[in-house]
Amino acid sequence: MPELPDITVYLEALERRVVGRVLEKLRVVDVFVLRTAIPPIGALEGMRVVALRRLGKRIAFRFEDGKWLVVHLMIAGRWQWSDTAAKAVTRNALATFFFSGGGSLTLTEAGTKRRASLHVVADEAGLAAHKRGGIDVLTCTAEEFAAALTRENHTLKRALTDPGLFSGVGNAYSDEILHAAKLSPVTLTQKLTAKEIARLGEATRSVLEAWTERLRKEAGEGFPAKVTAFRPEMAVHGKFGQPCPMCGTAVQRIQYAENEVNYCPRCQTGGKLLADRSLSRLLKADWPKTIEEAEAAGKLPGA
Repeated sequence: MPELPDITVYLEALERRVVGRVLEKLRVVDVFVLRTAIPPIGALEGMRVVALRRLGKRIAFRFEDGKWLVVHLMIAGRWQWSDTAAKAVTRNALATFFFSGGGSLTLTEAGTKRRASLHVVADEAGLAAHKRGGIDVLTCTAEEFAAALTRENHTLKRALTDPGLFSGVGNAYSDEILHAAKLSPVTLTQKLTAKEIARLGEATRSVLEAWTERLRKEAGEGFPAKVTAFRPEMAVHGKFGQPCPMCGTAVQRIQYAENEVNYCPRCQTGGKLLADRSLSRLLKADWPKTIEEAEAAGKLPGA
């Protein structure tokens, strides 16, 4: 799922291309992507885009009559831009927007599950309903970060990815943040010391800023074309079994539902292997508890 760095770079690329242009025509290919009926989406045709805004992992387009189009890409949704309407993207297309000057913007979604969504709202009050309440981790104070983090007692992984606490952080960058902060993903938020909270806040800001700048340079003046949660430069996310760039220990994971947590047991958990539901259930008593036990038995997962 595109997260804060990806959404920021998308937003910057879209601002250069659609702000000030009139949406001349739109085509909804898959009706299930449209989640609202009033106002009708057709009411946006003929309207000029006057501003864009990020709402967590959503992008909102403001039109000159005060209406907003709110787009949530979810896991597999992506934007594709064409400088000419004649070459508009059609593969995996959910909706295409044709702008004055000849450009076209297409919302695509890979796979068969339709999770990406379009919402049309009449005004700022309608837009407010799409705000999840999380603070902006790039502009909040250290005190605001600490207050949000410790408001409830959750694991660090859950807290960082809760849109009601923090805006725009998801599965991928939370792994990178926790690795940079040298903190276990299952540590409870209310068990952290003041120094650990400060370290996590600094890591959150530095990781997201560094990745935003990296993606910004990668895109240049072009439109972001390779938006993915799995990048070779990442330290631990998606790197199960590969060496941690800091200490060389095989990166481990905890799998749950459709997600997984990636972490370094030496850098983050003091050498302890966190129980993975599928593997630990299979191995039961043979599940190694530490790196040393696993290495001695030749059972370090992924190694």
